[in-house]
Amino acid sequence: MTSELTVAIHAAVYLAHKNAPQSSDELAVNICTHPVRVRKIMAALCRAGIAVSQEGSEGGYRLCRSPQAITLRQIAEALNVALVESKWQSGDPEMSCLVASGMAREMDKIYRSLNEQCLESLDRLTLWDLLQDLFISQPENIIMKKKEELIHENLR
Repeated sequence: MTSELTVAIHAAVYLAHKNAPQSSDELAVNICTHPVRVRKIMAALCRAGIAVSQEGSEGGYRLCRSPQAITLRQIAEALNVALVESKWQSGDPEMSCLVASGMAREMDKIYRSLNEQCLESLDRLTLWDLLQDLFISQPENIIMKKKEELIHENLR
């Protein structure tokens, strides 16, 4: 699994929890990474329709859908990264030995199969599932209340 996927999932869960636009700087502080990295990853989530970016003093990134409707597979596919891969391949396709000339092709098939299995597993997990696990001891704090909701409660 790539670190980009970890950053993307972390950012999406945090956005769901905060329930308000967050800047790349705010996201980077919570994720413990660089804001430029966050912007690159959030751009991919915006292109995929998972998040949107707003400009201005109240701007930042926010999710387009509820955390129940966003699967981890959708996030992985937005990043277009392989979950299981090897940068190095053994053998040489020009060699006469069937093992040497064919092993890279066989390993590629294995990696494709493993990637599909990983994506199928990620398709069964939503941002909401992660929030529930994170806030198991404080379920009332899964989604933070917006300023307007707090003001309305204080007026009662």
